Amino acid sequence: MPAVRYPFPDLNSLPTDIRERILQVQDKAGFIPNVFLALARRPAEWRAFFAYHDALMLKEEGSLTKGEREMIVTTTSAANQCLYCVVAHGAILRIYEKQPQLADQVAVNYRKADITPRQRAMLDFAMKVCQRSHEVEDADFALLHAHGLDDEDIWDIAAITAFFGMSNRMASFSNMLPNPEFFTMGRQPRTAG
Repeated sequence: MPAVRYPFPDLNSLPTDIRERILQVQDKAGFIPNVFLALARRPAEWRAFFAYHDALMLKEEGSLTKGEREMIVTTTSAANQCLYCVVAHGAILRIYEKQPQLADQVAVNYRKADITPRQRAMLDFAMKVCQRSHEVEDADFALLHAHGLDDEDIWDIAAITAFFGMSNRMASFSNMLPNPEFFTMGRQPRTAG
């Protein structure tokens, strides 16, 4: 595969706050996801990116689960043909949902995935925002309300879709490739010990 277009900065050359956050991620995951290093070449943008990422993906409010948030990312990233985000967020989706096949299903064709009607409505809306946001209308809100999603949940779906649309484009243009570890994460149950 072709090399990344923008070489990663040396971890030791990064500002302390960024280096510490990256090392925390490494301690938790066992490796440094390439996105953390790829974006660190511009510290102000790195901070803004991860602040918004965390606000969207780690929030406790609303009815969307962490798994559903990752489902949105995986589905819309597949539509945007972003290899990095499909593989990385698909791995996180498999772990959160404890369903090894789910990420592959939603990445290839969410309409045939083993998901609930509520999740199908959520992904239908996310795909509309992803591909035809200018066509969103009040009827879309009514359908989501009928599935128990409120206006703040709908904002979250749209914001996650839009944020990762930007992320997809940054990863694709820079040729950011997924870490090999992501390909196998969540495919087999963890063994105790």
